[in-house]
Amino acid sequence: MTDVASIQSTMAALVAQVEAYNYAYFVADNPLVPDSEYDRVYQALVKLEHAYPAYRLPYSPTMRVGGTKAASFRPVHHTVPMLSLDNAFSDEEVLAFAQRLSERLKTGGMDVDANLAFAAEPKLDGLAVSLSYYQGEFIQGSTRGDGQTGEDITANLKTIRTIPLKLHGAKIPGVLEVRGEVFMTKGGLSALNKRQKDIGDKVFANPRNAAAGSLRQLDPEITRLRPLQFFAYGLGQVQNWPMPTTHSQVMAQLSAWGIPVPPISAVVQGIAGCLRYYYDLQSKRDQLPYDIDGVVYKVDDLRYQQALGFVTRAPRFAIAHKFPAEEQLTQVLAIDFQVGRTGTLTPVAHLSPVLVGGVHVSNATLHNIGEARRKDVRVSDTVIVRRAGDVIPEIVSVLIDRRVPGAPVLELPPVCPVCGGRVVKPETMAAARCSAGLSCPAQLRESLQHFVSRKAMAIDGIGDKWIEQWVEKGLVHNPSDFYHLTLTSLLQCDRMAEKSAQNILHAIEASKQTTLARFLYALGIREVGEATAKALADHFLTLEAILAAEVETLQQVPDVGPVVAEALYLFCHTEANLKVIQALRAAGVSWPRVSVDAIGANPFKAKTVVLTGTLAQLSREEAIERLQRLGAKVTGSVTRKTTWVVVGANAGSKLARATELGIEILTEADFLTKLRDSEQSYA
Repeated sequence: MTDVASIQSTMAALVAQVEAYNYAYFVADNPLVPDSEYDRVYQALVKLEHAYPAYRLPYSPTMRVGGTKAASFRPVHHTVPMLSLDNAFSDEEVLAFAQRLSERLKTGGMDVDANLAFAAEPKLDGLAVSLSYYQGEFIQGSTRGDGQTGEDITANLKTIRTIPLKLHGAKIPGVLEVRGEVFMTKGGLSALNKRQKDIGDKVFANPRNAAAGSLRQLDPEITRLRPLQFFAYGLGQVQNWPMPTTHSQVMAQLSAWGIPVPPISAVVQGIAGCLRYYYDLQSKRDQLPYDIDGVVYKVDDLRYQQALGFVTRAPRFAIAHKFPAEEQLTQVLAIDFQVGRTGTLTPVAHLSPVLVGGVHVSNATLHNIGEARRKDVRVSDTVIVRRAGDVIPEIVSVLIDRRVPGAPVLELPPVCPVCGGRVVKPETMAAARCSAGLSCPAQLRESLQHFVSRKAMAIDGIGDKWIEQWVEKGLVHNPSDFYHLTLTSLLQCDRMAEKSAQNILHAIEASKQTTLARFLYALGIREVGEATAKALADHFLTLEAILAAEVETLQQVPDVGPVVAEALYLFCHTEANLKVIQALRAAGVSWPRVSVDAIGANPFKAKTVVLTGTLAQLSREEAIERLQRLGAKVTGSVTRKTTWVVVGANAGSKLARATELGIEILTEADFLTKLRDSEQSYA
């Protein structure tokens, strides 16, 4: 009779032994045994699992072998958004960052030491991913995606040996989401490219491209053969774990559980310490085994992090200090003008291809005609080109002594290169624009793409190719035409199936119910981004009030200055734009109308609300939208200025912080009752 307990015990011991060898070899760079001994132990585990497959542990290292090829990556919603970082490109910008931190913390009533502690880390040039562990076992991994939704790449991440399939140690959280970077070392890239050449396949330009391409393979077996590694840089969702008080303690605990963290991280004091770390790491950059494009500074104290909170796309408590971009010489072959969504003419230099920072660069932006003239860039010039922030190619300067005699000065075209409309450039503006508006095909396509985008009207299923075809066929001339598309008209389009057409029509119909902020953003008004649109909606409450506002009145809105106010006023007083707005409203686009008098009496107006945990009866997004319609400010951190904390299931540290500060706590039932009562103020 088989001794089940003995088999399971032996199997668990072999798994632990192999994982210990893996950690020592791949993470600690300190092999414990020769390769032959590793192979012997590993094969013993393989044989035992083959003989008794029912007892194989889900986190066994043998599970790292590439799995079944996938047809596609399914979407994964990030419970805690995966935000990007703001960048600093100079010491002065880092000092300004520190000044903002100090002022905001002191405003929040916190006694801040001038020598604030920062966790300083290398900024790896890789691909951001999320790893989810349940009861210590790795269950899911995903890409960052757009920050809200990524792609499920669990099978691929399991092949990376530096990612533990099971955490070891004590007090492991029930739910732990680890954020980090997948990257490839310089040596790993060299070996991979040699193998690629040997088999006649394409080589990779740099480690980042290689890492990103390897992770997004539908066949995990391909990913398994790529030398990928992982370093953690923070946390997402966490449950059932008493959080430490500092970021550096969090990272130390992750390391203790077997999750690799950057070995050259440090806690430094004040901005002077940050800059010393930056310049020290910059001097060692070429000697590091992996590529970095800067360093990251994070406020180390987690209480301060929570108090500082976030802006739309980035945390306020952290910043990336980028290294100077790599630069190369090349020649300008031609310069033409591209027309953007708002009609802006952007000069683009076409270059003799050159390798900059591992990427082949053949085009570079000149930003606007004023910038192009300031740098005096001309066709045939020899120029210094760099990737700004190691990403966007730009021309730094011209080598005048190499200029060809008689090279013509760059002139602004009198008419739009796309539609022939008149080009205008106000004296006070750096950029020139096509005056044709939505009748310009370049502006029309860009405007339509913006209108249907996720943060605007969020009409699923309408991609660039469909818009291009609809414009060419004359089905769509402005955004209101989306709402007059029919099944018959859609089926006239190439490669349009009836099911796809029905889905598009359903999405268009669903988009009619929106918010004033989304509607304003969708209109594509120059200088009015997502945050400004929300500020306008919160301040004026109705579209009619915005359309009637004078420039001076518009400037009373927070963050709306003279340039934004002027652009918005001009948009609202252009007949063609008003006709589009009227057509959209006539087509049924609407949002909840707020009674200005009634909203003044509702308890949420001008109050600060924090949501924590999971609400059972409505999504977080819906709760935020409904609160904002009532005039409430919804924030992500609990401070002394917080009015209420709404508590759902699995509430975390925000609940404890609210209790500590004596802030009123609302259960979901209390919150919904108060919300429904307040919404009686709607017309």
